[in-house]
Amino acid sequence: MPSFTTSDGVTLHYEDEGSGPPVLCLAGLTRNSTDFTYLMPHLGGYRVLRLDYRGRGQSGYPDDFMSYNILREGADAIELLDHLDIPKVTLIGTSRGGLIAMALSVTNPDRLSGVVLNDIGPEVTSIGIERIMDYVGKTPPFANLDEAARALMTGQADAFPDVPLKRWREQAEFMWANAEGGGIALRYDARLRDALVGQAGAGEAPDLWQLFDGLQNFPTAAIKGANSDLLSDETFAKMQERHPDLITAIVPNRGHVPFLDEPEAVAAIHQVLRKAA
Repeated sequence: MPSFTTSDGVTLHYEDEGSGPPVLCLAGLTRNSTDFTYLMPHLGGYRVLRLDYRGRGQSGYPDDFMSYNILREGADAIELLDHLDIPKVTLIGTSRGGLIAMALSVTNPDRLSGVVLNDIGPEVTSIGIERIMDYVGKTPPFANLDEAARALMTGQADAFPDVPLKRWREQAEFMWANAEGGGIALRYDARLRDALVGQAGAGEAPDLWQLFDGLQNFPTAAIKGANSDLLSDETFAKMQERHPDLITAIVPNRGHVPFLDEPEAVAAIHQVLRKAA
């Protein structure tokens, strides 16, 4: 399994597949490289990198859980590129990954040739934040992954009305693991919750619109789930006003987040890839 060690001593796992112009995929808050499983068949002709953030997936856990922050995770992504001697990438960021992309557009713009934001913007709804804080760091009470899949399908029925149980079963395995002695276990460090709580109490949050403005330096697409509870229609419209060249796509029958194999998402991604070439 490919891995490298960061400048602060954490071993991070990554996937490196295909050949061609490089694409870096960064996942959601508690997710890992499997987030992009359904997109991979649509990225033929590209070298696709998928990183497990520190404390997620197959990567190591840092001693300091407060290093679970966007700036440090962005630095980890740059160190991966340095490790592989890759000067520039098109970055596809789902949720948390999109926030990292926005930060890198200001701190390391020379390393980006294009960006795709998957259901994330400079403002997030309070409802979406409450939903995230309701589950992050907590082990779900399911007996097994089959039960977890059924719960996902039921709980997401309004936001993802046409997704079959088979895909939710795959998603359950991406998100959780079978625990020894029964039940399921998290695929990430539960201390991630402590980091979020600590950061929320650390003072005024930065203005993410200033970071979003950095995306005007290269081709950018914003993909929104039509039923998203995190990225509002108002914020999505404001993003288009602020970035007139922004490529946009709204994916029907999807909440937070689209799987990225939907035709609308694939088309937007390839528009950015063509422009970034």
